[in-house]
Amino acid sequence: MSNAPVDQILTVPERTEATAIRIHGYGGPDVLVHETIPLARPAAGEVQIRQHACGINYIDVYQRTGSYKLPNLPAVIGMEGAGEVLEIGPGVTSLAVGDRVAYAMSPGGYASHRNIAADRLVPVPAGVSYETAASAMLQGMTVRYLFRETYPVAAGTVMLFHAAAGGVGLIACQWARALGATLIGTVSTPEKAELAKAHGASHVVVVRHGEPFVDEVKALTGGRGCDVVYDSIGQDTFPASLDCLKPKGMWVSFGASSGPVPPFEVSALAYRGSLFATRPSLAHYIARREDLVANAADLFQMIASGAVTIPVNQRYPLADAARAHRELEGRQTTGSSVLIP
Repeated sequence: MSNAPVDQILTVPERTEATAIRIHGYGGPDVLVHETIPLARPAAGEVQIRQHACGINYIDVYQRTGSYKLPNLPAVIGMEGAGEVLEIGPGVTSLAVGDRVAYAMSPGGYASHRNIAADRLVPVPAGVSYETAASAMLQGMTVRYLFRETYPVAAGTVMLFHAAAGGVGLIACQWARALGATLIGTVSTPEKAELAKAHGASHVVVVRHGEPFVDEVKALTGGRGCDVVYDSIGQDTFPASLDCLKPKGMWVSFGASSGPVPPFEVSALAYRGSLFATRPSLAHYIARREDLVANAADLFQMIASGAVTIPVNQRYPLADAARAHRELEGRQTTGSSVLIP
């Protein structure tokens, strides 16, 4: 990114409104309202960007339903996007008008234009499309921290990864293959099983709602169990996920698409083999600027090397956000999805 003089705030026409998806109350997909909203000029430390693609993630559903309470309503939901810098706020010297940028974990993503803190943006490398960047940031950096930091995955690591045909899952399949790890994935249909295998899953177990999967995982591991279980499902896969671990294995609960994990006695970890359990969040792994930059750089290096591709399998106009949410919650999607303003 290039240095930008402060007087660049005068080089573009003032923009006073944007189109966005807002919620005025919590609920189902019908609470997503496509409307025009006022847009101020960027404040000190901010830039204004025109978004070319907005990422869709399950955290957006949590915001919409109120599982994750928002500070104020009405509010623009969405946490991820990519676009070009249109205007520079006072004090910003790290960005220039026209820079291609992306972000994750910054509320307000479902919009045609938005203001955002400059230090939350990373450059989009040449050759990476806006759609890829908008899909890669949250989901790709999630895989990166899960594999590099939460539980360091290496050649020979045996893992169970739920929802292996989803946006995070397909990236995980590829990343695990690149590291030489064995990934056992769970999916909900035979078609999704083939997709996960095509992206690098070593084994795939088809699990419909409420069906058991422990015996199949144990058989695939020769009765030993997994080193680590990555679980974004929550209620439907607990406590079975714990039963798939070997002694001293780690259960990583990083989402709850089927509902929250119920309270449980910590002694459940002891009698299953002195297990470890953690509930990480990407926000904490990229809270510092230097960690955000390092995480994104590692992700984009994996993409540039060809080890990881980002399958953007669903594209929706911004106004169709409600349909996008219905299909996401109905498990009708694979890979990543984006809204196009």
